[in-house]
Amino acid sequence: MKKISEIFISGHKSPDTDSICSAIAYANLKNKISDKTYIPKRAGEVSKETEFVLNKFGVEAPGYIDDLRPRVSDLEIRNIKGVKADMSLRDAYEKMRDEEAVTLVVTKDNGTIDGIISVGDVVKADVNVYDNSILSKAETPYKNIVATLDGKVLAGNDEGVFTNGKAYIGAYSVNKMDEYLSEGDLIILGDRYDAQDFAIEKGVKCIVLGSNFTISPIIKNKAEQKGCIIISSPYDSFTIARLIGKSMPINHFMSRENVLVFSINDFVNDVKEKMAQSRHRYFPVVDSKGVYVGQISKGMLLDVDKKKIVLVDHNEISQAIDGIETAEILEIIDHHKLGSIETINPIYFRNQPVGCTSTIVYQMYCENGVEIDKAMAGLMCSAILSDTLMFRSPTCTPQDREAVENLAKIAGIVPEEYAQEMFKAGSDLSSKTPEEIFYTDYKNFESAGIKFGVGQITSLNASDLENIKPSLSKFMEELVKKGDRNMLFIMLTNIIDESTTLLFKGEDAKEVVENGFGVKCTDGETVYVPGMVSRKKQLIPQLLSAMSK
Repeated sequence: MKKISEIFISGHKSPDTDSICSAIAYANLKNKISDKTYIPKRAGEVSKETEFVLNKFGVEAPGYIDDLRPRVSDLEIRNIKGVKADMSLRDAYEKMRDEEAVTLVVTKDNGTIDGIISVGDVVKADVNVYDNSILSKAETPYKNIVATLDGKVLAGNDEGVFTNGKAYIGAYSVNKMDEYLSEGDLIILGDRYDAQDFAIEKGVKCIVLGSNFTISPIIKNKAEQKGCIIISSPYDSFTIARLIGKSMPINHFMSRENVLVFSINDFVNDVKEKMAQSRHRYFPVVDSKGVYVGQISKGMLLDVDKKKIVLVDHNEISQAIDGIETAEILEIIDHHKLGSIETINPIYFRNQPVGCTSTIVYQMYCENGVEIDKAMAGLMCSAILSDTLMFRSPTCTPQDREAVENLAKIAGIVPEEYAQEMFKAGSDLSSKTPEEIFYTDYKNFESAGIKFGVGQITSLNASDLENIKPSLSKFMEELVKKGDRNMLFIMLTNIIDESTTLLFKGEDAKEVVENGFGVKCTDGETVYVPGMVSRKKQLIPQLLSAMSK
């Protein structure tokens, strides 16, 4: 089993600027104060606003992760190199012995899988064959015969393949040999000149001599004129007869059909089910391009190490990366209400009523006495300005303002001017599809058996928000019909006048909104709410309260 030493740090699905920046900044902090390796990850696409922030401070976006369930890539894949189809049975057996392997994977020139051969196949080929034409049926390369017999070529060359004829031991007189020997055959002989000469005249394709016997110049010339290869081996005729069958190429005995192959991206649980239906113990693994990378066994699946993760900016299971229930959660750093995530062991859980997770991360830098560089300061400052809507949100606290003041100095930015640039970059909705807009900053929730989703779009331009309403409304209607969520809401928030137009879809959604905000929705499935800019503090509590009634 491969021990997973890396610890991921990730925000929620459909990540906003805080989710991305707090993951990066916290991973940077943990790597400075811990001997473990922390890697920031993202659970969704980077928004235009966040992309602007990352480019501004020269930081790469975290790698994408869509599922935390253990995959084949998390196992200790045995790096047993692939072999070629023309490898001899003897070489295959010796490689299995040296590698302590019971299966070899045969690969093509491009690295993809051609077939597999097991130690059982090799044994069967050695003891279960009663056919003296098997060497030619297997299209045995002469170079295999030379190598298997530890021989050397006395006449001709070993570039060819034995494709026609049978194999014999020339233990009889020439007259007797004439009765069974045919053109194209292979024969094992001693140092008898007459037998060698007769075999060449008969048209045999290969003569194997034992005991390191040599040939006369006349035999050599005649053999080369007739296209006959002569091989000399140090072994006696009995040993040659036993060994020569092991020169056959493995492609004649390997399995090509119904070979069970796994990808490094396959989930371990899926692999277990398929392995249970197979008699084999070892199975080939390929990468995402189908290139062979190694083997895994049934035993490797008995105790799979869980992936380790730190959650930032969320603690709701519906917002976490898929497969979170299979991972080991080590920490949660958040500023939202307590959610539905449960852990087996006690963990470090830091939850503070501030406007942004990055504010908490900033405090942790200060508490640990770790110097904040310009890039990290820029990311955390950007996240706080984004989450608090440049201090306009009711979630904003004095701690958020203090963090921005200090971080802005390190980052070399003027908060008000920089925030306008950042919001403008994120407000360009013209090139986005309704689906992209809806999921820009989206979260799933569940309460009283009701599953609902809430998105938010912020903009400096009121007309842009108005223009996207029809297409968003149609997209949300189609999404509700799929049945995954009972209700859907999206806040179209105008940063300048600090107001929100709320779009909603789904059965009872109108009743929930009317009860939650004490209004009458006369304009279809939308309602204008002045002064509402915070999903966390002004919308979600009202929706939850109305749903509970």
